[in-house]
Amino acid sequence: MSQRAEGQKRSYEIEIFRAWCKSCGICVAFCPRQCIEMDEDGNPQVVAPERCTGCGWCETHCPDFAISVRVKKEPKAEAV
Repeated sequence: MSQRAEGQKRSYEIEIFRAWCKSCGICVAFCPRQCIEMDEDGNPQVVAPERCTGCGWCETHCPDFAISVRVKKEPKAEAV
């Protein structure tokens, strides 16, 4: 496991699987940080991934398993 620099915040990736999503909006309703919004066509889209805390509420409540939240992988530091 890599160590983060002091004070560095963990960041997350939010992925929406379009083929599984029925655009019900539950992920938008449950996101406490407003990271996901509905677009003009009524489909959820990630608008503020930097605000995500990784709570997973969107993922847990999605009836179609169409959303995934995971820790963003940090690039490995090169040995000197």
